[in-house]
Amino acid sequence: IVTPEAVIYSEAVDMVTLPGSEGETGIYPNHVPLLTKVQAGELIAKKTGSEEILAVSEGFAEITGEHVSILTDNAVNSTDIDEATAEEARSKAEKRLKEGDISEEEAKILNQAILYSTAQIRAKRRRG
Repeated sequence: IVTPEAVIYSEAVDMVTLPGSEGETGIYPNHVPLLTKVQAGELIAKKTGSEEILAVSEGFAEITGEHVSILTDNAVNSTDIDEATAEEARSKAEKRLKEGDISEEEAKILNQAILYSTAQIRAKRRRG
């Protein structure tokens, strides 16, 4: 999982569940090659009975028989999420959106911020 700032996750795993445009998609080894859009949500990487849960914003995934590469603006491991900060970011974006008098582009950015913040909150709560 790569963002403009860094490689966020790079591990050998048994399965990846990613939030796709058509819903959750499970990727196993030897999956048919695929290029798909990733929606903001929870990504789950399973290996040897354990799970890593990450929150990702929208982006793209390239799936080959042996690799899953995800390019996204934002991604974070659930263990690194501060739920209060994510809640505050979501609230600020929702408030700004309701204020109106914003461009279509700003509305799109605010909606993506809301979706990513929500994904962070869900990932953190799932981690428990």
